[in-house]
Amino acid sequence: MKRVLAGVATAMVAALTMTACGGNSDPLSNTPAQQPGGGSSNVAKPSKIVVGSANFPESAVLAEIYAAALSAKGITVEKKLNIGNRETYYPGLQDGSIDLIPEYTGVLLQHIKKDATQTAPDEVYSALKAALPASLTVLDKSTAEDKDAIVVSKETAAKWSLKSIADLKAHAAEAIFGGPPEIQRRPDGLPGFKKNYDLEFKEFKSLDAGGPLTVNALKTNVVQAADLFTTDPSITVNNFVVLDDPKNNFAAQNVVPLINAGKASSEVKDVLNAIAAKLDTKTLIDLNAKLSAPDKPDASKVAADWLAAAGIK
Repeated sequence: MKRVLAGVATAMVAALTMTACGGNSDPLSNTPAQQPGGGSSNVAKPSKIVVGSANFPESAVLAEIYAAALSAKGITVEKKLNIGNRETYYPGLQDGSIDLIPEYTGVLLQHIKKDATQTAPDEVYSALKAALPASLTVLDKSTAEDKDAIVVSKETAAKWSLKSIADLKAHAAEAIFGGPPEIQRRPDGLPGFKKNYDLEFKEFKSLDAGGPLTVNALKTNVVQAADLFTTDPSITVNNFVVLDDPKNNFAAQNVVPLINAGKASSEVKDVLNAIAAKLDTKTLIDLNAKLSAPDKPDASKVAADWLAAAGIK
């Protein structure tokens, strides 16, 4: 998945590095050796955890959920939200300026291992754990899943008789595809469309990561197809059509905490795994609907309300 312009990205990485507060910049004493992809055991309680998020609302509210739950256990938390796309924030996880971020299994695996072929949830999760560097680990995956999808308007679907991505091939020469800039390079973006469906659009229009620019471009027919996330409430509100993906271009995308292995104490694991056990896809849809409400509630309030309702303290 998922989700700033190159200049902004560079600036953000530099800023994160300069303000590093966790991981390598805040080493834990007596931290045991780490095993590749599996993190470490008996990690001491961290003095502080820096929680980051990508630059889209769902990621921000999940980060707020992590941060609030950890804070409730007396763990000092610093938040660095809306950092940018994975190409921007992943280096921060590697250099220790970010300790924890909500992630999605399939796209994270493909970011680390470009030739990954796994698509089913458990297979993707196992491959991801094996592919991660020793400094990082993932905790329990939730059943909550938010996948990228090729989405068209109801009118375009009817006009071209579209049900699956494969159906777009016959109309690709007249179709403009919109999405975030990084989808031009990602394995499940334009390269994947070509590889899996022999699909090349007439033109690519750089928009945002499943945000208002993309939604408006679809509504006004500026683009005829676009990348949106399957938990986006705008799909239902605007009667958009999500095209089937029979060749599994988009792998399973279960929400999972990606954390600095040196900060993954038993207490931290217990908190984050309890959240994962309560998260499902309906929860993501509900959270996104609340975030897009007319009064535009703050993500921290939406997170606090969900934690209370879920009985996580």
